[in-house]
Amino acid sequence: MSLLELIARADERGLAASGVACLDRCLPLSEGGGDPEPLRPLWAGCGSGAEWAARLDAAHAALEGAAGSDDTTARVRALLGTAPRDFAAGPLRVWADACSLLALDIHRAFDLPAGGAENSEDCRVAGAAGGGPLVAGEFRRQTEILESLAETAGTAGDGTGLRRVLDLSTEGRRVLRAVMSRRARGRGRPGDVSPK
Repeated sequence: MSLLELIARADERGLAASGVACLDRCLPLSEGGGDPEPLRPLWAGCGSGAEWAARLDAAHAALEGAAGSDDTTARVRALLGTAPRDFAAGPLRVWADACSLLALDIHRAFDLPAGGAENSEDCRVAGAAGGGPLVAGEFRRQTEILESLAETAGTAGDGTGLRRVLDLSTEGRRVLRAVMSRRARGRGRPGDVSPK
């Protein structure tokens, strides 16, 4: 099943978790000793939607307090601000779709030149062939996350599915942060992770 089909068929839990995971992977390290995991409040609400709106507020406040001024963080913060306060499939699907595109777009900005798709929407159609190694890895993670959530939906293992999502997202965050850090060192500006 394609990534677009997986998004189209996902339930509220799958959409919320995949959206949060996409944003979480893209955040650079916080500056000035801020919260290293500002989106953490949202993870606990992805399973059932419990206190979803309140958790959104907490995550947004944490991100505001921990965020630097780089373009990547600003884009994540802006998209988090559009997250639906209702834990319902319709609005969450639109938001998760936008999170998927943003994550691919940020990975494309830091990727090695590798031809392939010209934009993030094309990447989702072309699959792993739609970009360089960073894009291919992000595409694979998004697909694996949605498949894992779909397999465990409504079962006793739904908590295991969410833990798998967190593990995949943490792995992806480490990879992208390493590339961001190398890019910043190459420009001699450690605090600047905006792709140029």
